[in-house]
Amino acid sequence: MAQVQVQAQAAPVTVTSPPLPQQQQVVNEVASNGVSLTTSLYVGDLDLTVTESQLYDLFSQLGAVVSVRVCKDLSTHRSLGYGYVNYSNIHEAAQALDVLNFTPLNGKPIRIMYSNRDPTVRKSGAGNIFIKNLDKTIDNKALHDTFSTFGNILSCKIATDHSGQSKGYGFVQFDNEESAQNAINKLNGMLLNDKQVFVGPFLCKQERESVVDKAEFNNVYVKNLSESATDEDLKNVFGEYGPITSAVIMRDADGKSKCFGFVNFENPDDAAHSVDSLNGKKIDDKEWYVGKAQKKSEREMELKGQYEQTLRETADKFEGLNLYVKNLDDSINDDKLRELFSEFGTITSCKVMCDPNGISRGSGFIAFSTAEEASRALTEMNGKMVVSKPLYVALAQRKEERRARLQAQFSQMRPGAMGPAVGPRMPMYPPGAPGLGQQLFYGQGPSAIIPPQPGYGYQQQLVPGMRPNFFMPMVQPGQQNQRPGGRRSGAGPMQQTQQQPLPFMQPQVVDS
Repeated sequence: MAQVQVQAQAAPVTVTSPPLPQQQQVVNEVASNGVSLTTSLYVGDLDLTVTESQLYDLFSQLGAVVSVRVCKDLSTHRSLGYGYVNYSNIHEAAQALDVLNFTPLNGKPIRIMYSNRDPTVRKSGAGNIFIKNLDKTIDNKALHDTFSTFGNILSCKIATDHSGQSKGYGFVQFDNEESAQNAINKLNGMLLNDKQVFVGPFLCKQERESVVDKAEFNNVYVKNLSESATDEDLKNVFGEYGPITSAVIMRDADGKSKCFGFVNFENPDDAAHSVDSLNGKKIDDKEWYVGKAQKKSEREMELKGQYEQTLRETADKFEGLNLYVKNLDDSINDDKLRELFSEFGTITSCKVMCDPNGISRGSGFIAFSTAEEASRALTEMNGKMVVSKPLYVALAQRKEERRARLQAQFSQMRPGAMGPAVGPRMPMYPPGAPGLGQQLFYGQGPSAIIPPQPGYGYQQQLVPGMRPNFFMPMVQPGQQNQRPGGRRSGAGPMQQTQQQPLPFMQPQVVDS
């Protein structure tokens, strides 16, 4: 029996200059196992209030810290809860990993591991084990202490909810498969804090799904029953295949049958035999569906897989045969679209897309029997005027393919479209422009700021990061009703009044 004792949080770290013998042994062990040593440490489970200066103060006690970084969200600039610390040599990094791992920082124990830029080791699952049915009091440190006796641990993590409470399972990754298998053999089924735990190899999602599909089952789901069917009828029908522990038909609040039910067998082989024999069989003029009883998540996963498989098969079937047509006139329906393209070959399907009210969306699809027919139709019909509108015809694409193509096109266009960045706090004045405190008058503005234009109006150019200039005309007494450029008086020639100097307000910098 293995009993885990959750240890209290460590006291404040004391500086020890020479490397610890235990950690020196770990360094040598890691090197002998072929794991690449690094001076970079990953620091996880950080409190959101932890700053880079706090990390530097903590880790610099164990050696010369080259750099520290807390990773933050690009838009909100809030901490993501993890960071990196780089040392000048591998021995100081190994010592920090041994001494500071699970040390509380801002009230939350941090989790340290070697930083590995190559994700293949993590994603491969090599040396990774899964532990479930853990006591809620077991934390990362207690789990690490329990499994560290079997070998060098690369990562150790207890799954927690949003409030930080343990979910009762966790993961431990060793640096080799032998240590992981040894831990599984020794601890699987043992008691940790009076709870029997399961310890096994980590399986990725796809592997777990395949295991679920092949797993034995005792509970059988049956639907499409007649309304008159009873629980006894189910027992009589399914009892021929083996001992039954329960059989029930689901009913509503009024006692009316919902036409489906469940049957539980003692032996999984009997349950599988009943599914093979009764699925699709007609009883009381009803074709029964009989299958393994599934959880909602399993059923949704299976239906999603079937749907995606159908989409892939359909896409493969019509690859190069299906055309997408848009910019259709509202008067074009299925029959008219088929008539337009019928001259190019045999059309297997033709559909104009409509909204819920039956109004055309201006697009549709046409599938031909051969790729040559589709190619000829695309070449001749693309750009052709139909009811005063040019058609757009192209090979139909799946949503994922179209999105990837558009993203690729956008990424190619983006660098050329972006001009040189202008610093938000750098006012731009060309040679000859007025300095600070000077005035700018009409007709004197340099071309880079106000290009001279004939007449009164001009298009002011805006500089990124700067507010536009505002010109306020100085109105003299008695001239409130006069326009700056003068006005006509009677039938005489137009006389232009003397234009008064206009003060120039300095550009205001907008903080970005």
